Amino acid sequence: MSNPILLYDGVCGLCNRLVQFILRHDRNAIFRFASLQSPLAARILAHHGANTSQLDTVYVVVHPDLPDEYLLPRSDAVLFVLNQLGAPVRPAAFLLKLLPRFLRDLVYNAIARHRYRMFGRSETCMLPPVKNHDRFLDS
Repeated sequence: MSNPILLYDGVCGLCNRLVQFILRHDRNAIFRFASLQSPLAARILAHHGANTSQLDTVYVVVHPDLPDEYLLPRSDAVLFVLNQLGAPVRPAAFLLKLLPRFLRDLVYNAIARHRYRMFGRSETCMLPPVKNHDRFLDS
C-alpha cells in the first residue's frame, strides 16, 4: 500500500493537533501530510471533483497515484486514520463506526463550523518538525 495522505487545514488549531497526534501515534510512519492550502491538495481535490475552496474538511487520499486511488472525507477520513494507527486508538474507531455516517458527519460538521473559535487559528501553516519534514509533501 502506498502511503495515505492526510489533507488538512494548515491554519486550524484542531487540524494541527490532529497532525501532531498522528505523528506521535503513527509508529510505522505510514501517513504523509499536505495542507489544504497547498497546490498539491488543490490538484488532488480537483482530480476527485471535490471543492478546492472548502477548508472545513479533512481528507485522506488512499492509494495516492495508483489506479485505485480514492478520497475519504470528514468522519470517514478520521475513522481511516484511527484504524491505521492501531492500539490504543483503534477501539475508538470501532465505536465511532457503529454510528451511521450521517450522524458522524453531523457532529463533524458542527465541530468544523466552530473549530477556529474553539481551537484557534494561526496566520500561517505550521512548520513540520525537522525529524518529520519528509512526511510533509507541501513543505
